[in-house]
Amino acid sequence: MVNVGYARVSTVDQVAGLEAQERDLGATGCTKVFTERVSSVAERAQLASALDYVREGDTLVVTRLDRLARSTADLLAIIATLERKSVGLKILDFGGQPVDTKSPSGRLIVTLFGAVAQFERELLLCRQREGIAKAKAEGKYRGRAPTARRLAPQVRAMSAAGVGASIIAQQLRVSRSSVYRILADESLS
Repeated sequence: MVNVGYARVSTVDQVAGLEAQERDLGATGCTKVFTERVSSVAERAQLASALDYVREGDTLVVTRLDRLARSTADLLAIIATLERKSVGLKILDFGGQPVDTKSPSGRLIVTLFGAVAQFERELLLCRQREGIAKAKAEGKYRGRAPTARRLAPQVRAMSAAGVGASIIAQQLRVSRSSVYRILADESLS
């Protein structure tokens, strides 16, 4: 019976958040910690690995519910997978208290709060869409600055130094297609 940790942040810029999760998971005695830097809506390969790794009697430990599941349905599917393997789920900070699904009350609390969290997320997204629509109507909305375009000088410099597109993409954490697009734009000018 071991504690297996899972830590996730949504962007590569959230290094401190990932380090804090790793620290908290280590402090709870997690002997193995799976970490990833990926949005919850993307493919979460390390979560899949963690779910595959855990064995009967183990406990999957996360710092907060939002680091694990993207919706109530996703949460319930993860819990069902863990229950089939006789593995518990422990959330370290669940409204200021830890909660463990090894007890019936713990499962109830996680399910209820998972539904509430999804509801809050959907309300936030609704308000965000309304705010964007208002800003667009007033001519104030510009959208997100493209990440790869900001890195164009570094992409061009690395390419000029003979570094390949795959390595550039990996080191700058952008897609290869973005690297090719930037280099193509340069050749057109």
